[in-house]
Amino acid sequence: MVGTLWCNLMNINEKKINSGNSNVYRKLEDVVGCKWSVSVLLAIDGGISRPGALERHISGISTKVLSERLRKLTAYGLLEKQSFPEVPPRTEYSLTLPGRKLISIIQQIHTLDSTFQETKPKQSNGN
Repeated sequence: MVGTLWCNLMNINEKKINSGNSNVYRKLEDVVGCKWSVSVLLAIDGGISRPGALERHISGISTKVLSERLRKLTAYGLLEKQSFPEVPPRTEYSLTLPGRKLISIIQQIHTLDSTFQETKPKQSNGN
């Protein structure tokens, strides 16, 4: 009974996208909607390519979350993983062409946000 109720509640709250490309929108939401994905992409764009360096650079990210994000971003075709057969093993990540295009869009969003902040009316202190 409880399981059925839970499933029914999940179906009520589930978002439906009426598009033939709904899988694309889910991927986009998974990437852009996750602060860690954007942070990882921006760090790699900034030249940080190794997992350990990424973990030290991105404040607050755990090893588990970083590994999951790297795996997803690679699976989505935004990152490319290169493993080197060394002792100890070395792995580096780089942006793919779609990843660089997404970075460009993220930068445009930052620019737009800055524009909104500049044009926002100043609040008075009541003086």
